[in-house]
Amino acid sequence: MTDETPPDETQKIDEERDALLADLSEGLNEILIESHLRPHEDLWIRVDKNHWQDAAQIAKSMGFAYFGFISAIDWQLAPEGRYEDTEFDGGLDEEEDPVEPDNSTGYAGGETRFQLLMQLYSLERQLGLVVKADLGDDMTVDSVREVFPGADWHERETHEMFGISFAGHPTLQPLYLPTEFEGHPLRKDFPLLARQVKPWPGVVDIEEIPEHLEAQLEAEVMAAFEANGGAS
Repeated sequence: MTDETPPDETQKIDEERDALLADLSEGLNEILIESHLRPHEDLWIRVDKNHWQDAAQIAKSMGFAYFGFISAIDWQLAPEGRYEDTEFDGGLDEEEDPVEPDNSTGYAGGETRFQLLMQLYSLERQLGLVVKADLGDDMTVDSVREVFPGADWHERETHEMFGISFAGHPTLQPLYLPTEFEGHPLRKDFPLLARQVKPWPGVVDIEEIPEHLEAQLEAEVMAAFEANGGAS
């Protein structure tokens, strides 16, 4: 007995997704910039942000009528010192080569710091679709609220957390933060001021034990060890 999908089922899934990608490519035409397909996973497509709403409408007309979420990604690496001013040795060997940061922009690629993502699902096909779009300097894209009413709060949250504007949305009011709050907390360059006041748990300055106390502590430990009969 094996958990692996039988070859005929794998082939069926691949053929279905290939056909879906072909249909989407034809329907989206020049709107489609790049795509990514992997077996047993959602299909990812990147579209022209100027046709974000059109892409949503086309996907819905092709059976992707279940709206999952809208959110965004800031691909910029968090600047050093964002979290706290406390020096912290993470236990890495100084002689080890530093880990190279991952500068990729995920499935279907990307060309800008900020990307918008929308997850849709076809209940009939039992397949998911993730639509991506690169955002320009104006950080603005058309709202899909009229296509998927459930996107209303998702667009408000994305506006609040990333500073992305959705043209045509009537009420981009904060969901979580006070109205006077300044900044967008999910941007990588947003300073986590709370951690400058109270560092992350475990990030502490460790002072060396004075020599006279270290000798005393060692003697007490040995005395306790001998009083208990030594090693068992």
